[in-house]
Amino acid sequence: MTAEADSVPLTHRLYAEAFGDDCPYELGTFSSCSWWLLGTIVGALRLSPGELLADLGCGRGGPGMWLARATNTRLVGLDFSGAALRAASARVDYFGLTGRAEFRRAPFEATTLGDASVDAAVSIDALPFAPDRLAALVEVRRVLRPGARFVFTGRTGPVSWPSLLQKAGMELEEQVVHEGANARWLRLFGLWRAHEPQLRAEIGDPAADQMMAEADAGHRLVETTPLVFVARRPLEETDD
Repeated sequence: MTAEADSVPLTHRLYAEAFGDDCPYELGTFSSCSWWLLGTIVGALRLSPGELLADLGCGRGGPGMWLARATNTRLVGLDFSGAALRAASARVDYFGLTGRAEFRRAPFEATTLGDASVDAAVSIDALPFAPDRLAALVEVRRVLRPGARFVFTGRTGPVSWPSLLQKAGMELEEQVVHEGANARWLRLFGLWRAHEPQLRAEIGDPAADQMMAEADAGHRLVETTPLVFVARRPLEETDD
């Protein structure tokens, strides 16, 4: 292994190994983001140059900045983690988005964005962690302009995303299976277990404990199906 490869954190190297050719390595993400998912999002959002994209639960910002760069749009990223937002802000120049990207600390249900101010929104592996999922979707509807689309990832299970979207006043246009996502996660969990001593040395016991607990529960993934949802705020609306 080269000195350059050795300088990359083991967590990143294992993620890249598990995802293989599907891994958008430059994004530095630990989500289910893949090249297929990025392409699906670009096609679904139908953004025009100069429009505003909101990345909800953006973390370190890689996917949102890649999408903004690919579509020549502006970006606002929101997350609860100050550390993640600082990391995202530090990479704005790298993605060529100087003057076109900003990051704010805000929860899903109170984004600080104006009414109908956003041309599209995306959320990768973050919306399921919102404390109040319905309130989060109501907020998404509020900030989207009429006709604008929202693409997010979720899973089958006790929560019915189509039902929540309907209650929030959103239209579900499409839901597709994120093929291969479960297999990639299971490979990653196996790599975490195989490299547990090295991970503990690199990131410390508390973080490693969390990773091992996630890996131990990984078998539950095969009981659910990873999905990509495409929803939009209706063009014609009647307010009660």
